[in-house]
Amino acid sequence: MKKYRCIPCNYIYDPALGDPDGGIEPGTAFEGLPDDWQCPVCFVGKEDFEPVNE
Repeated sequence: MKKYRCIPCNYIYDPALGDPDGGIEPGTAFEGLPDDWQCPVCFVGKEDFEPVNE
């Protein structure tokens, strides 16, 4: 699964880790995140993320 980077703060959403503090289980793809999910660092929405090319 692809990682995504928050454009404003550079937080990396890693599907292997999920977002435990946000109630997102490990293994949750970025596309599977709720529409109202926000960056846990700077609180922008999913629209402010871009795929990470590894």
